[in-house]
Amino acid sequence: MDTLARAFSAPAFRELGYWLFRYRRTWRGSIVISIGNPLLFLTALGLGLGTLVDRENSAYLHGHSYLTFILPGILIAGVMQTAFLEASGPVMQSALPRGSYRAAASTPLEPTGILYGHLMYWTLRATQNAVLFTCVSLLFGTVDPARAPLLVLVAVLVAIAFAAPAAAWAVTVTRPSQINAMFRFVVLPLYMFSGTFFPIEQLPVPLQWVAWATPLWHGVDLGRTVALGTATPYGVLIHIGYLSVMVAVGLHVARRTYRRKLYV
Repeated sequence: MDTLARAFSAPAFRELGYWLFRYRRTWRGSIVISIGNPLLFLTALGLGLGTLVDRENSAYLHGHSYLTFILPGILIAGVMQTAFLEASGPVMQSALPRGSYRAAASTPLEPTGILYGHLMYWTLRATQNAVLFTCVSLLFGTVDPARAPLLVLVAVLVAIAFAAPAAAWAVTVTRPSQINAMFRFVVLPLYMFSGTFFPIEQLPVPLQWVAWATPLWHGVDLGRTVALGTATPYGVLIHIGYLSVMVAVGLHVARRTYRRKLYV
């Protein structure tokens, strides 16, 4: 309860206001990208490549079209990637000697307020992207309107699960090359084992075990089963539990690293 109270405290909302003030300069372009990306993916991978895949009637798709199969995965993977980028580069720059975190820390704002305010901003951005992506998908008829809100909630949970640990680490980083290396050698390879573009059942058994251990697979599988109506209580509990642990651990470590880095 104490953590929840701090997350929604007045100082946290003041930090949120700062990021929203900055966002008002770029929100138009952000919305265009949030709408354009799903249109490109749905057209190229769904209506283009999907027609070739559907001709084979693959048993791995369990009777679903390829477009319907990949859409939840693309949303979840895209939200994950955006969450990492939003919670790494901007955090590193803000924590530098002339960054905005330093200016905020010199006021009555505490490091935890700075963290939670920025986290609320990431959550709003993830919600915006997920809602717009899902709305475009509804126009294509690839998502059941009754399940669309649940898919958005899953996307937001995945975004927080990746943003919190990323921020906990990025606040200690001093060189952009470190973030580039993390993105190239850790974040991008997650796509290979996530089941975003193909079922992981097609992988060799040892690699399937690797996939089951990766956080993106849990997010993609949760989003896909929710969107397709094939979710089971047991599977949902495992996926939500895994992602919730990521959120809890990420926030715990972030509170420590933010305090250590920004305490003045």
